[in-house]
Amino acid sequence: QVQLVESGGGLVQPGESLRLSCAASGSIFSIYDMGWYRQAPGKQRDLVALITNEGSTNLASSVKGRFTISRDNAKNTVYLQMNSLKPEDTAVYYCNANVQHIRYGSTYVYWGQGTQVTVSS
Repeated sequence: QVQLVESGGGLVQPGESLRLSCAASGSIFSIYDMGWYRQAPGKQRDLVALITNEGSTNLASSVKGRFTISRDNAKNTVYLQMNSLKPEDTAVYYCNANVQHIRYGSTYVYWGQGTQVTVSS
């Protein structure tokens, strides 16, 4: 089993910044893609940013130029730096990871419990 623990959410004013972290632990041989998703009340969960184990990234158009995703493979941790936050960024943010438990084994997707980000004046 693998646990993903997120941290860094909170309440900020428009224009401010937050940094989210998500640390994976447990039975891990390798982690492939890691990503951040968000879900606002009454809406579906959408991809915010994705990063491969080689460092290639993909960001949603709504956050390009404001958010940056990065990872520390030695720590099995993914980060989301969020700058110039807007009220429409308010949501619960979830991280996920595509994990391989053993060499040549199948991969499985795990999710964190979510962290609330609220942007309001």
